[in-house]
Amino acid sequence: MATTPDGQNVYAEAVATGLWREIPVFRMLLGTCPTLAVTAAIKPALTMGLCVIFVLVCSNIMVSLMRKGLRPHVRILLFTLTIATFVTIADLFLRAYQPVMSEALGPYVPLIIVNCVIIWRAEARASNSGVLLSIVDGLAMGVGFTIALCVLATIREVLGTGCLFEIPVLPKAFPAWAAMGMPVGAFLTFGLVLGFINYVSRKRS
Repeated sequence: MATTPDGQNVYAEAVATGLWREIPVFRMLLGTCPTLAVTAAIKPALTMGLCVIFVLVCSNIMVSLMRKGLRPHVRILLFTLTIATFVTIADLFLRAYQPVMSEALGPYVPLIIVNCVIIWRAEARASNSGVLLSIVDGLAMGVGFTIALCVLATIREVLGTGCLFEIPVLPKAFPAWAAMGMPVGAFLTFGLVLGFINYVSRKRS
């Protein structure tokens, strides 16, 4: 079984990296534009996360399959074309089967094409790894990204509306924080969660 230079299983290492060590939003600060834009409620956040998982896994597979034929001067172009293909599939699927959610997400699904997380994994992992490891890496990074979005969306939706998945979870006496549904709420929640994660990481180290 493949191992890293320090003797760890490469698949377990990829999972740990995607879900914690290099979780895209909180550790690498990548993909923050959709993170701040679609986390006012958990439904759009979860939908965006699933789209990113689909694009990550599919693009990683394609890049891994053609890695031996990649040339430096066309590498990024091929990555972008590959990613754009799967983003288009995801966007058309949402428009056909989830038109309300597609309208709610607006331009942020097409903008997955330029999401740094996708290109980063194509360059760092899929372009120099086998298909199976690229799939595991894409899943781990995509799930890590989705977890980050859902954490922020849960906090903002609960504090902003008193609901979760549009189901009331707080007493009616709780005053809704309207700011949580606005950009200021996104920045505030992101900053506080990021600070908490950094604090925990330092305590553990």
